Amino acid sequence: MPTNYNLEKIKFATDPATFERAVNLYEKNKITRFEKELNGFFATVIGTKSYNVYISKTHFGRGSCDCYLGERDILCKHMVATAIYAVKNGKPLKSEEKEIVDMPICSGKLGELNKEELLTVKKAITQAIKYIKSYQGPSKTWFAYQNSLNEGCARLSAIVSKLPVSQQTADLLIDLLLRLDKKLCTGGVDDSNGAVGGFIEGTVITLQKYTKLDKNCIKSFEKLYQQDTCFGWESPLIRIFDERDIDN
Repeated sequence: MPTNYNLEKIKFATDPATFERAVNLYEKNKITRFEKELNGFFATVIGTKSYNVYISKTHFGRGSCDCYLGERDILCKHMVATAIYAVKNGKPLKSEEKEIVDMPICSGKLGELNKEELLTVKKAITQAIKYIKSYQGPSKTWFAYQNSLNEGCARLSAIVSKLPVSQQTADLLIDLLLRLDKKLCTGGVDDSNGAVGGFIEGTVITLQKYTKLDKNCIKSFEKLYQQDTCFGWESPLIRIFDERDIDN
């Protein structure tokens, strides 16, 4: 029975600690019973005791588990492990499927993207940014909204962390940061939990590391001049650009 989610969705929509624990349960064959029904999946998952789990086929976060967290309607590792089983059918996980990137990092590899690769990355960025949207809903949906922001930032972190280092990709990241800043300043994004701000700061640190590998990346920072940003995240990059001008 097909689901409306895949492993990528499960990974990015789950907090890293819960996903890691769920993977551990899955790989240690702690799911001893797995049954399909019309609208979802039932499973028995072995933890400190046997837990009865049900998840929807349309949204793995909708369901139930009789563990401590599940009884409080909090997504638990047992539900996530069941979701992994639903999409993988008990098959082994690849290393890249288990890899968790919760903040952007520098790949450390020099290079440029070809036209096809650049187009693919830009499309992936656009898809990820869709999770970072404005919020005007009732208070009862606020946590679901914050989860959407977290997922968008997790997806963006994975994209950024795989990019080669060059002025081309530095330009790409500067444009991404300005798009996110606009969402924060005028786009109605409620970043109360700091997910978007944290991603922006992590990407600025990544760009600083870019300049140590390829000084041409510094040229990308000129675009930040006379930008009125939300919290001055651009300052370290402008400082690097100014110091380069002085050196030259």
